[in-house]
Amino acid sequence: MIQHRPKVSIGLPVYNGEQFLAEALSSLLAQTFTDFELIVSDNASDDRTEAICREYADTDCRIRYYRHDQNRGAAWNFNYVFGLATGEYFKWAAHDDICSSNFLERCVQVLNNDSSVVLCHSQTIFTKANGKKWWKGESVPNLDSWKPHERYEAVLSDFWCLAVFGLMRTEVLKKTSLIAPYYGSDRLLLTQLSLMGRFHEIPEPLFFRRCHSAQSSRLSAPERARWIDPRNAQKPKFMRYRGSLGYFQAIFKAPLSWQERVSCLNVLARYLLHSGTWQKFFIKIKPHEVSS
Repeated sequence: MIQHRPKVSIGLPVYNGEQFLAEALSSLLAQTFTDFELIVSDNASDDRTEAICREYADTDCRIRYYRHDQNRGAAWNFNYVFGLATGEYFKWAAHDDICSSNFLERCVQVLNNDSSVVLCHSQTIFTKANGKKWWKGESVPNLDSWKPHERYEAVLSDFWCLAVFGLMRTEVLKKTSLIAPYYGSDRLLLTQLSLMGRFHEIPEPLFFRRCHSAQSSRLSAPERARWIDPRNAQKPKFMRYRGSLGYFQAIFKAPLSWQERVSCLNVLARYLLHSGTWQKFFIKIKPHEVSS
């Protein structure tokens, strides 16, 4: 018997998400596009996350729930759900965000009709913890450009990187580094995707990003490092270096013409100079004083 392969896979990694998880699951299960699987990976939560997931899984066969015996960090969990995906298209979902009921339908239409698009997302509304609309995110220009270096520059300039929660082509996403074990590696992933195809933004706010006190962006730098990968507590702090090196490597791994490659290198040089990251590549040694 041939098992049905869904058109879309949704991966939802979660750790202690009891406060908003039910609402997130409900918004996904209420999608007008129904041919999807929902892969939920529980990183050893010690709140009501497991009970909520099992309750929803019992009522909808599209949900595949996996629970782990230890918390291996957000990066591992994001990549774990993608590794289980079987759909032609893939979307990451957060346990605290909401999608409009037609989010998947609109994104699938775009990917079906335009092979040049590797990622489809929508405009974003930021909400408060109670779900009340707060403010509308600004669209990032040139993500849909036909010139790879313009898309590359657009991703580097994008503060929020919310396109990572859009709908992507699974086979293209497999060619990236996925989520690396350092905070901010979602930007590296998006730069890699931007060099392989265009992004398309649906000109309507179909994605609602919840802002609350427990989200990762509110953590201190050491806490964020442990959140993305608990092993970072014992590792040297090379986050900015690793990210910058990854941006450089992406240019040479992508199928670009030499003209585009040079243009991307110029973009990266301007970005590094503007951000001051070049200083991370050099160790300033104070000369020893020589006594007479």
